[in-house]
Amino acid sequence: MKNKMSLDQKEYFRFIPETKDIIKRVIKNNFGDSILFSAGTDTSIIAYEAIKYKPNIPTLTIAFEQGDPKDTQYVKKMVEFLKLKNHQTRVFDVEEALENVSKVVKALRTFDPMDIRNSMAIYIGLTCLKDQGLSKIFTGDGLDELFGYPWQFHLSEEEFGKKQLDMWAEMGFSSIPLSKVLGIEVKQPYLDSVFMDWAKKLPLKIKINMYNNEKYSKWILRKAYEEDLPKEVVWRPKTPLETGTGTAALNTILQEQYTDIEFTEKRKNVLEEDNVQIRDKEQLLYYEAFRKIFGKPMEVFSDSNNSTKTCPQCKGHVKTRIQFCRICGAYPI
Repeated sequence: MKNKMSLDQKEYFRFIPETKDIIKRVIKNNFGDSILFSAGTDTSIIAYEAIKYKPNIPTLTIAFEQGDPKDTQYVKKMVEFLKLKNHQTRVFDVEEALENVSKVVKALRTFDPMDIRNSMAIYIGLTCLKDQGLSKIFTGDGLDELFGYPWQFHLSEEEFGKKQLDMWAEMGFSSIPLSKVLGIEVKQPYLDSVFMDWAKKLPLKIKINMYNNEKYSKWILRKAYEEDLPKEVVWRPKTPLETGTGTAALNTILQEQYTDIEFTEKRKNVLEEDNVQIRDKEQLLYYEAFRKIFGKPMEVFSDSNNSTKTCPQCKGHVKTRIQFCRICGAYPI
């Protein structure tokens, strides 16, 4: 992409009214009664537009007590800037996370550690909002998939285009199954077909470009709102959900659930009895919940038509163009 980044004001300026117009439309057409709020670019834009219609819309931020939630400093700034009077931060600890492991595993049918770390915060947040009588929750799902991830920045334009097509074919968001098991609904403006069709057709250099000598995805959205929102929020670098909420710390904390001897023995037994390779103690905890609920991955995710790929680590069958196993998180497969 190196030689494709040059862009003058005339080239992008015409996209700004169009960008803001389509965002306003999809937010209005997919309106929620509350926002799961990280203060990333995605949810900050939603909040900025949503309060025009509902000034006191409830916003909820999730933070893991034993972690280092990076969202906190941005949330504080945005709550003050937007005057979000009905905002709260829901803090949960490792004990609550452990209590919810089986619920998240059951809803998602996975024991992929990263997926569960990310989804744990979402599940607790959705549960909290439901308990307050809220049932249509805004989330910022979809922008990274539509506009590109930082790990794709080194690709050529042709390679990036292919990766985008593969990703779009397999897009999935845990907020959807999690909300279904809770009997509520997530409102996802960026997954509205109108927005998706528009975003997919944007020129690459409008999606990804430079700001202060750094390369950013979602470039045209950031540019469109940089005069409306604090620049440090609009141009906030991509932060994985587990980093934003602090649940990345679960990877270290959950190593304490087993002694080294217990882990070695259990890992050996799982391999011999289920033909599943366990990578670490955190994954073992999630696998034990999965095994108790569903059974062996090779039996739960079987394929009689040979139309899928067998994951070498969990032996489940997955249909994937991006070489990722949604069952156990193995990559590449």
